[in-house]
Amino acid sequence: MTPTLMKRSTRALLTAGLLATTPWASQAQPTGDDSQEGRSRWGLGLAVMPEIKPYRDFDGKTEVWPLITFENRWVRVFGPGLEFKLGRSGPLTYGLTLAYAGDGYKSSDAPILTSMDRRRASAWLGGRLGLQTSWAQFSAEWSADTLSYSKGQRLRLGAERRFSLGEFGLTPRLTATWMDSKYVDYYYGVRGNEVIPGRAAYSAGSTVNTELGLRVDYRIAPEQVLFADVSATALGSAIKSSPLVDRSTLPGVRLGWLYRF
Repeated sequence: MTPTLMKRSTRALLTAGLLATTPWASQAQPTGDDSQEGRSRWGLGLAVMPEIKPYRDFDGKTEVWPLITFENRWVRVFGPGLEFKLGRSGPLTYGLTLAYAGDGYKSSDAPILTSMDRRRASAWLGGRLGLQTSWAQFSAEWSADTLSYSKGQRLRLGAERRFSLGEFGLTPRLTATWMDSKYVDYYYGVRGNEVIPGRAAYSAGSTVNTELGLRVDYRIAPEQVLFADVSATALGSAIKSSPLVDRSTLPGVRLGWLYRF
């Protein structure tokens, strides 16, 4: 297997797995003994998702990926990484996270990126805090670039609630993600040696992206669920102002099927 094919295969599994371990996947688990806390739970399925990035005329593709999920009382696999569960204090949960982020680009990904130095995707190490209340689930996650490509940091705050309507589930969510200037400048800045007519030098500061999303899941059998996830992310001002970017909002769509063992 060539290095390029290995990278694409790894990225496929990691990206697809992220879909399968979002909260709808946990909520779609079978009832009975298999859903008891602490039991190991596996899931397999398929997902369809387009690759969408904010760069001008970005050449994204819609692809089908396998889904793989796993969770027990010590660890949770969530696609591009995993979470080590550190403990619980009443409604609070704590975890150590390690994740792969599909950020970055090659100069061939879009005309505006021609002759730009490659920006690499990286692995992120951090911590997660969760709070479960009777009316919503909250989370806070801080992470840092462990491979030091961007040397950046991120902080994500989120809130969501699932509404059960028979075999259907509706989960609206709201998240805000702060990214420091090193992260934003690495992926959206333009260095002096990259300046060409129509692409001015740009040094980006920190910013906040805000996402509004909705997951819909439908249980077609005790162990099987169909899902759809749609979202819109309002890009922060430091990203919108980049000469590489031509939009202020980034849409997201994910469709799939999951079988839980």
